[in-house]
Amino acid sequence: MCTAMRYLFIFILLALLSSWCYGARVVHNWDIGYVMVNRDGYNLRRAIGVNGKLPVPPVYITVGDTLVINVVNSLDAPTTIHAHGLLQNGTSYMDGAGMVTQCGIPPGTNFTYEHYVHQAGTFWLHGHFNHQNVDGLRTPLIVYDKDLSALPMQYDEDVLVFMEEWYPVEFHTRMDELLNPTVTFPPPASFPFGLINGFNGNETKPICFMPRKKYRLRVVNMASTEWFKFSLPGHILNIIEADGIISQPLAVDGLDIGPGQRYSVVVQAHNSDEFNYIYNATLYANFVPLLPGLNPRYYQGLIEYKRGAPVKTIAADSDKKVIWAEDTSLRAFDMQPALKVDRTIRLVAGSRRYKGNMTLAVLDKVPYRPPLAPTLFTALSMGHLALDEAIYGPQTEAHVIRHGQVIEIDMHNPTAIDHAMHLHGHTFQITGSGPSGVSSIARLDPAPVKKFSGWPMKRDTVVVAAFHYVKLRFVADNPGVWLFHCHMDVHFALGLAVTFVEAPDVLQRTQSIPKDMIQMCLRQGVKASGNGAGNKGFDLSGLPPVPS
Repeated sequence: MCTAMRYLFIFILLALLSSWCYGARVVHNWDIGYVMVNRDGYNLRRAIGVNGKLPVPPVYITVGDTLVINVVNSLDAPTTIHAHGLLQNGTSYMDGAGMVTQCGIPPGTNFTYEHYVHQAGTFWLHGHFNHQNVDGLRTPLIVYDKDLSALPMQYDEDVLVFMEEWYPVEFHTRMDELLNPTVTFPPPASFPFGLINGFNGNETKPICFMPRKKYRLRVVNMASTEWFKFSLPGHILNIIEADGIISQPLAVDGLDIGPGQRYSVVVQAHNSDEFNYIYNATLYANFVPLLPGLNPRYYQGLIEYKRGAPVKTIAADSDKKVIWAEDTSLRAFDMQPALKVDRTIRLVAGSRRYKGNMTLAVLDKVPYRPPLAPTLFTALSMGHLALDEAIYGPQTEAHVIRHGQVIEIDMHNPTAIDHAMHLHGHTFQITGSGPSGVSSIARLDPAPVKKFSGWPMKRDTVVVAAFHYVKLRFVADNPGVWLFHCHMDVHFALGLAVTFVEAPDVLQRTQSIPKDMIQMCLRQGVKASGNGAGNKGFDLSGLPPVPS
C-alpha cells in the first residue's frame, strides 16, 4: 500500500479551525525511553524511542498553532528536545539545547515544551542532550501554511520523505573509540545504513502519484553524520523551500542534502499511469573511504502510479549535465537585499591534538564544552557582567553580540571534511562562498570573495565544503543564547561549536526562566545561576581545565 501521506483535506480543515479559534493547542505526550530495535535488517540494538515506538511518528501542525509536547523521561540519563528551525522569539528557554538554554530533564521526571509556531515550513524535532538524536530521538515537524496561494508554485498533495543513517552501535560507543588516546585517530571508518521514512531504505512503502497532479515532496535529512542524494529520474524537482524559507523556484535533477537540511520540491506527475518509476536515495560521505556497497550505499523506492504497472527505467544521458541543488544556487522569494554588516566574526574549523594524545575539534579558539551552569541562565543572572564574554567560561566559546547588530559569520573550512553548520534562533543570508584562502587554523590568509547577485537565500543550516568558506549574515533581533555548531554529531561532540550570547541586557528586561526549569537544575545538583562555573563574578573555579 502506498504511503503518500496525503494531508490536503486535513490541512484545509485545520486551517479553517485555526482561523476560527486563533490557533489550536496541538498536544503530544512523549514518554521517552529505551527500545530494542533492528532498523537496518542486520543489527538488533538498544535505541531511544517515544511511547515504545521507533521511528517516532512525525508531527503535523498549522502555522498559528501552539505545539505542546509533554515529555516524560524514562531514560537513565537527562534528555531535552530541540525544535530544529523554530526561532523561539521571546522564548529562548524553550530551545532545548542542553546546558545552553536549559538543564536536561532528569530521569523519572517530566517537562512540557510549548512552542507558538509562527513559521510555516519543513522542520524537525530531535534530542539535544548527549546527542540522543543519533540513537533515534528525532522526527519531522511539518508546519502547514494557511494560505497556499502565497507560494511560488501550487500543488495538490503533500508527501513527506525523511531520511536517516543508522549505526549498528550506540553513539557513546563510537565516541569512546574516537576519544581513546591509545587508538590511532581517526579510528577505522564506520559505515552506517540508510533509512527512508523510518525503515530500511529498500523496504520503504511506495510513494503514490496520480496522473496530472502536482506533489509537494518535503525531503528531510535527519542523519547525524552523512549526506543523502535524492532524485526521481523522469521527473523534475522544482525547489520552493529550504529550511522553512520560501525560495524562488529552481528546477533541479536531484537534491544533495547535508545533515539537518530540508527541502520542499514541487513535482509534476506524468499524464498517464502506464508506468511506475524509481526514486533514488544515496547515502554517502566524502570523508569516508569509497568501498562498494558500504560508501556510498544505494537505495531505491517506487513511485507508484498504478499497482502492478511495469517500472520504466530512465537511462542516464551522458551528454546531459546533472543539476544538483546547492546551498548557494537558491535565491530568496522575499527579494530582500543583502544586509549591511556591522560586525564580522571569523571562525575557522579544524582539529588539534592535545596532551594525552587526544584529538578534538575547534571552531574558534578551543574545543567547545558545555558549562556547569546553562549559558542562558548565566546571561540572565549576571547583571552588567553578562556583557563580558569571559564570565561564560573559555570553553563555552561565547561571543556577546549587541541588539540590532547585523552579524556576518565569515567561516572557513581548511580541512578535507565538509561541515553542515546549524544556527539556532535565526536564519541567515548566504552572501558569499568560494575556495578558502585559509590554509590552517593558525594562518589566516585573505580569501577571495564571491558575491552573489540578486537576493541571497536564507537558511538555518549550510554546508561549508572542504577547503571553502561561506559568509552568513543575520540581524541580532532575537535576544537569547544560540548555538552555532556542526550538525555532524561526532564533530559537535568533539568541540566544533560556538555560542552567541545575544543582547543579554535586553534579555534581562524581557525574559525570565520558568520556575520548573530552575528546579530541573537544582534537582540534579546543577547551578541555576552565576557564571559559567555557577559561581559569582569572575570566579571560574570548578570548570575543567582548557586542553593544551
